[in-house]
Amino acid sequence: MLYLIGLGLNLDGISKYGLEVVKRCKKVYLENYTIHFPYSIESLSEVLEKKIVQLDREQVEGLEFLDEAKKMEVALLVYGSPFTATTHISIIDEAKKSDIKYKIIYNASVIDAIGETGLQLYKFGKIASMPQWDIEKHFTPDSFMEVVKDNQKIDAHSLILIDIGLNFKDALRELKESAKIHKISLDKLIICQALGTPHAKILYRDLEELEGFSGVKKPFCMILPSKLHFVEKESLEGLN
Repeated sequence: MLYLIGLGLNLDGISKYGLEVVKRCKKVYLENYTIHFPYSIESLSEVLEKKIVQLDREQVEGLEFLDEAKKMEVALLVYGSPFTATTHISIIDEAKKSDIKYKIIYNASVIDAIGETGLQLYKFGKIASMPQWDIEKHFTPDSFMEVVKDNQKIDAHSLILIDIGLNFKDALRELKESAKIHKISLDKLIICQALGTPHAKILYRDLEELEGFSGVKKPFCMILPSKLHFVEKESLEGLN
């Protein structure tokens, strides 16, 4: 039996049911490549009272833990909610093909938490992911800004998820250069840091002001707001 379990956003965010399942599983794995955790894995292990084996992208996509799930109860822990990272659906697809029983235990994710900004969730468009550039290898993809452009055509807000390897300064640089290439003007941006945790922070600032700001820590995401409802505008202005 495979359990795909969302951890939520904070160290104590796992649901009561999720915790019960983890404690009876023979093996507990943690997917650790899609997010910079806002707490230590050692602390998580203490909360769960279980030994945790961390899996990188190659190990998760290798699906070896599914073979174990044929014989015993196995948990794969995911930060936030299981399907915030779309690659996780392939795990369930493979479990179905292999006739492996599975259970999905959902939780809160950044998609829920951005509501704290005051923006209305139904006014968000497609989600974009900003990759980490490698200048030396001439790897500088900027197609994530095409998603932003499409969203702006329908007055939809754009949530940009940031690659785990990017710090705030470099993410701003990539955003600025990509926006210039795609001829997108950047006015005020929303920066969300570690939402749902004691270190949560929401900033609503001009790009120029943010470029001189060094206080944002991982994990963080960006929001490019589109046309604002007056209630949204009041909420954002109240953040400053």
